[in-house]
Amino acid sequence: RAARLGAQTPLGRAGDAQEIAEAIVWLLGDTASYTTGALLDVGGGR
Repeated sequence: RAARLGAQTPLGRAGDAQEIAEAIVWLLGDTASYTTGALLDVGGGR
C-alpha cells in the first residue's frame, strides 16, 4: 500500500521513518528557533 500511495507523490515514492525523524529533529533544533505557527508538510510534495 505504501508503494502505491508513494507512487502518487511528485517524488514517486513513500517517505521513510528516517525522513520523518529528520523533520522532527529540525523542528526541535536551534535552526528552527524563529519558526512559529507554521505547518511543515512532510508529504513528498503531495
